[in-house]
Amino acid sequence: MSLPDALTSALGEESAVAEVDLGGDDTLAVTPTRTLVYRAEGLLSDEAVEEYPHDAERLTLSEGRRKAKLTMEYGLDGTETLSLPSSRVDDALFPILAGVINAAGITDPGESVLKTFRFSEITLIITSKQVVKHIGAPVWTEEFETFEYESITDVTFEEGSVATTVVLTHDGRQDRFKIPSDDARAVREAIVDAVCAFHEVDSIDALREQVAEAADDDPDTPSDAEASADQLDFGEGIDPLGANPPAVDADADSDTGSESTASEAVGDEALAASLGEGESDQSTPTTGGDHSPAAGGDQSSTAGGEPATADGDASSAGDSQPATESQSTPGTTDADTDADDAGPATRELTASGSEAAGPADEDELAETVATLAERIDRQEEQLARQNELIETLIEELRRGR
Repeated sequence: MSLPDALTSALGEESAVAEVDLGGDDTLAVTPTRTLVYRAEGLLSDEAVEEYPHDAERLTLSEGRRKAKLTMEYGLDGTETLSLPSSRVDDALFPILAGVINAAGITDPGESVLKTFRFSEITLIITSKQVVKHIGAPVWTEEFETFEYESITDVTFEEGSVATTVVLTHDGRQDRFKIPSDDARAVREAIVDAVCAFHEVDSIDALREQVAEAADDDPDTPSDAEASADQLDFGEGIDPLGANPPAVDADADSDTGSESTASEAVGDEALAASLGEGESDQSTPTTGGDHSPAAGGDQSSTAGGEPATADGDASSAGDSQPATESQSTPGTTDADTDADDAGPATRELTASGSEAAGPADEDELAETVATLAERIDRQEEQLARQNELIETLIEELRRGR
């Protein structure tokens, strides 16, 4: 298309790399360093040429029903706002973004911008060497990410009903971002075609095979087993439990072995005696010493292990009577003694049971409260975000009227 004389004069020695018809006689021309907008003469305005340099730090786009405004922020140098018809936004934004990232040094000389995608919270710029991603409401800021095709080894897409996840594998890790499922096919074709063209392959499967062959040919590439071994190396830090047991002194062990065995035996006998007495008292309470101390044992032998005789039984029964009486406290009956013997064990079991159940119930209740609090916080964030979006929508509708 032929450019107006005023626009040609403003271009000077630069040539326009893109031209966009803005309707009527208005024309937008993009050079590598700036964007020029020609405004034709009208009833209320004279012919004019507006200039917008590409060294902007931030691009913000607000769209109305009829008009859209692209605001360029230049830091201390202020801001400039470009007004254009809403129907021409995508045609104009594509070359302008290409000029801005070129001025920022993100693209190299000879690197071409193939496609741009602008969604509600993400902007994708597909070039011949990389994918440039910007997350946020503005179309562009200095906070962005780049994924160079040279390091990309795989590209996959996880499709969903509402959003599709793009998975880029590079440098041994994966980066994920979501795009609307309605635009997933166009994004897939743009990224896959650019990556395959860079690596000179026909498909992503061919790229995977190429990467696998390169890994087999590279002897310095660690295997999975070596990588796992490297990850399990604890170095010079704290040793794992049981990895290096302390040395044992054989002489000290031989000297103390008999003592420890004897003490353990004494402790076991005392524990067995106390448990045995508690069990006999709970199961068969004594009523005054009619039973021998060997009750519940072998009836054919005495406590000393000698054969039982009639005289021995009688003497044993006679000897056991004072022992039984000496064990009871004066002024207490056998029933009281049995109740006192059984009572502590019963009370201990009850206390231990309540102590075990109490903290568990408290922990479960605390976990439930924490989960509910977290859900409430997320809901409040979502409500705040929805309120912000509604206010933004109202403002954009007002600007479009």
